[in-house]
Amino acid sequence: MSNLDFETELWQSDINYICGIDEVGRGCLAGPVLSGAVVFKDKNNLNSEMFSQINDSKKLSEIKREKLSVFIKDIAYYSTGACSSNEIDEIGIQDAVKLSMIRAIDNLVIKPEYLLIDSMKIDVDLPQKSIIKGDQISKSISAASIIAKVERDNLMKLSIANKFPNYNFEKNKGYGTKKHMDAINRFGITDIHRKSFEPIKSMIKD
Repeated sequence: MSNLDFETELWQSDINYICGIDEVGRGCLAGPVLSGAVVFKDKNNLNSEMFSQINDSKKLSEIKREKLSVFIKDIAYYSTGACSSNEIDEIGIQDAVKLSMIRAIDNLVIKPEYLLIDSMKIDVDLPQKSIIKGDQISKSISAASIIAKVERDNLMKLSIANKFPNYNFEKNKGYGTKKHMDAINRFGITDIHRKSFEPIKSMIKD
């Protein structure tokens, strides 16, 4: 379970606006990569039972993520930033992840004083710490992972699945499941598929 150790150390140094950042959708074959940014509003009001349940989004059920997302939005400044499939193809997934994180920071209503980032460093004029498996360690990063996961899942389940009804995006969220691959073989490659990702890249060549 994630904790507030990193945040507490920074708070004790009079750094108040600490921003956790994480991304989702890195390994998908379709759809955007999306990053969340979260800054807790009141460091003295983070001891509720609900707060204690904030953890890496991958370790939570969909229902729990959705409930926690609502809770986080009530206790934090939050935002998201995305990079489209086309941008991923143009600049590569690593740079696209970084750009989505920068966009998430830019979309915050406040300017963070310090960044805690899951396994990444980004080119911004802010002090930052890259934390390996940060989404499992830092509450701020865990919260960002939840915000990002819920928003991206809803995007894939609703607008993108409605636009491309044959690809089961409401279930696979763009990951390369067997049904997704069967749909690609049957219906072809769409505008929101990542042409630089295998096996789509080789399918285009063939």
